[in-house]
Amino acid sequence: MKRKLVTFVIILICFLLEGSVFHQLSFAGIKPNLLIIVTSSFGFMRGKKEGMFVGVVSGIMADLFWGNSLGFHILLYTVIGYMNGTFQRMFYDDDIKLPIVLIGSSEFLYGLAMYTGIYMLRGDFAFFTHLVDIILPELVYTILITLILYQIILFINKKLEAEEQRSASKFV
Repeated sequence: MKRKLVTFVIILICFLLEGSVFHQLSFAGIKPNLLIIVTSSFGFMRGKKEGMFVGVVSGIMADLFWGNSLGFHILLYTVIGYMNGTFQRMFYDDDIKLPIVLIGSSEFLYGLAMYTGIYMLRGDFAFFTHLVDIILPELVYTILITLILYQIILFINKKLEAEEQRSASKFV
């Protein structure tokens, strides 16, 4: 129960930071996607179920406050959480390369899905312009923020795991 509460608080803080602080720190309208960082991180740290849970919560918040229709972001973040959860066996705490690659890939797929689901269906077929002006700059900005935010999420995850192991050893 404590893990779910802490996870929800992390999602809420990142959602608020993305909507307020990083909205003010945007470059040419580009801001990092903190919810992708959180969803991907919990996916490969904790597995498919945890990634999907974080994806659903992040997607609900994104749909309710930023989306035009309920369900698009929920589906997108849930799939991203699940896909990152498949890499749980390859995840090592010390290695930063895998998280950077997975979060970068998730951000790129998110950008492609947003283009396809929102812009292309409205008749905007300027894919390369969208790629150069929005998707790639957001990808770079998200990766730069990942270098900091991932370390915080990893630290919290290690503390929670240590506490869970201590409490589990009391019952054995």
